[in-house]
Amino acid sequence: MIKQDQVFRSVSQAGLKEVAATIARHQHVKVWLFHGEMGAGKTTLIKEVCHALQVVDTMSSPTFSIVNEYATRENDKVFHFDFYRIKNEAEALDIGTEEYFYSGYTCLVEWPEKIPSLLPPTYADVTLTTVDEQHRTIAISIHDGEEENRV
Repeated sequence: MIKQDQVFRSVSQAGLKEVAATIARHQHVKVWLFHGEMGAGKTTLIKEVCHALQVVDTMSSPTFSIVNEYATRENDKVFHFDFYRIKNEAEALDIGTEEYFYSGYTCLVEWPEKIPSLLPPTYADVTLTTVDEQHRTIAISIHDGEEENRV
């Protein structure tokens, strides 16, 4: 069941803080799936979400490592995944993706389309659509426990 839809239109770089703060307020949702074309701004938005979650570590794209772990001021963890380079879901299983998803910590996932059968029943979709070079439309949908709503 989709619990909530929220759309932010014509978001500029400066407007990402508002979107990130909205995401960070949803503490009950632990797995966030970021969708968008290459260059749509997924990693940039995830960095803003990490700031809103009070991450104290240096953030970078986990394109080569697949997952980065960050610490917060409250000694929590945030996991940032980038599945762009994986060839199949077995690679994601090999790094313990399911354990991360069910750890109780926030997981921010780029390219979730590569791992559809590994997604938990409760998650949120964040879809970035390019309007022009400076602006994006960002839609957020929270899915609560319904298998048929998976990506």
